[in-house]
Amino acid sequence: MFFAKLVSRIVLLALLFIFFYQSAQVEASQQQFAEWLENLKVEAIKRGISKKIVDSALTEVKLIPRVVELDRKQPEFSLTFNQYMERVVPRSRIKRARKKLAENRALLEEIGNKFGVQPRFIVALWGIETDFGRITGGFPVISSLATLAYDGRRSKFFRKELLLALKIIDGGHILAKDMIGSWAGAMGQNQFMPSSFHAYAVDYDKDGSKDIWKTLPDIFASIANYLSKSGWRSDQTWGRAVSLPENFSSKFLGRKLKKPLSEWQQLGVRKLSGQDLPKRNLLSSIIRPEKGQIGPAFAIYKNYDVILKWNRSNYFATAVGILSDKIKP
Repeated sequence: MFFAKLVSRIVLLALLFIFFYQSAQVEASQQQFAEWLENLKVEAIKRGISKKIVDSALTEVKLIPRVVELDRKQPEFSLTFNQYMERVVPRSRIKRARKKLAENRALLEEIGNKFGVQPRFIVALWGIETDFGRITGGFPVISSLATLAYDGRRSKFFRKELLLALKIIDGGHILAKDMIGSWAGAMGQNQFMPSSFHAYAVDYDKDGSKDIWKTLPDIFASIANYLSKSGWRSDQTWGRAVSLPENFSSKFLGRKLKKPLSEWQQLGVRKLSGQDLPKRNLLSSIIRPEKGQIGPAFAIYKNYDVILKWNRSNYFATAVGILSDKIKP
């Protein structure tokens, strides 16, 4: 009996020690974050952001453990290309994309002409990024960026993004409480990081704010401006699916090797239907997006590289191209 009571007391003392130790750690961490935040406020004000905005936007900022978890444990990309396409470009999305293109045709054509970007690509990016504005993220952007800037793994990058996010608020484009986005800080119906917002967002309706959250003219124009400034060619498409001859060497695969379509034709590359490649002598590369250089093959043009500046994933860029083809008038 005595021994049992002694063990119970030891266990209780151990639990109390752990509790107080963890509490002390949390308190110390919170104190360190508070000091870090004060330092950030000083830097923000030095960079010209109003003290009023700095104080109000950062008053309720908190560390978000889930953001750190997502940043450190991003799932390994294991989908096959066909699985990815089924998920990202299902028939339902193609149907909605056609409808959205038709509903906004006049505005999209106006913006497309102004920026030199085909409307179908604007709609395709909009659809794949946020399902036409339906899924834009549920994290408070300022707290997410503060967490990532404080966490240390990519602190320099996210500190810069955080300061740029504060500038967006200071510019009157959105209130801090309404700045909701992905865990990594991407915002709006086109999922711009703060740096992309400053570089490419457009106040197309001239109301004084670049509203990529709710205003379609601004959303469409911002997407088009991004592509335009990244080198988009309105006289070209993105690429096309092709068939390769049985003896096609893997040394010819990859974005670094570019040949005129006529040379790929000589090497036995054909349209998926088996017909000859277009006579237009565009420079192109042959890729197989799937890891291991297996699966479907594509001849890709300059605009494909522009889409990759938006998201450096061959799966993503190919999906945007395919969705744009599916809704082409």
